[in-house]
Amino acid sequence: MAIYQITLKNCAFYARHGVFEQEAALGQRFLVDVVLDVEAGDALVSDEVEQTVHYGLAYALVEKIVTGSRRNLIEALANDVALGLTAWSPLIRRVEVAIRKPSVPIAGILDYVEVRVEHPV
Repeated sequence: MAIYQITLKNCAFYARHGVFEQEAALGQRFLVDVVLDVEAGDALVSDEVEQTVHYGLAYALVEKIVTGSRRNLIEALANDVALGLTAWSPLIRRVEVAIRKPSVPIAGILDYVEVRVEHPV
């Protein structure tokens, strides 16, 4: 059985995740990457969107999870995204989620903090 990948890169969402009260009050931008290993089935030959993981619908699900319930940890958020995607489509064989938080409340100079979670199915 063939496997192919679908990647959603640098999806930007505004949300209120974080441990501190000001993060909940102010919110900030989060950047999300998703890599899906998808069972090919008939999609590569049929050329029919119904035979694959529709990446527009996958994006909408990621957006709903990221902008929905507040989490203290981006680790928990990444895990929720991964679990939501694997539960959503039986064609997904592995999902990797990276969440970047550019505005971290620490005393230091850095571009962002990133957490990655991987779930094989």
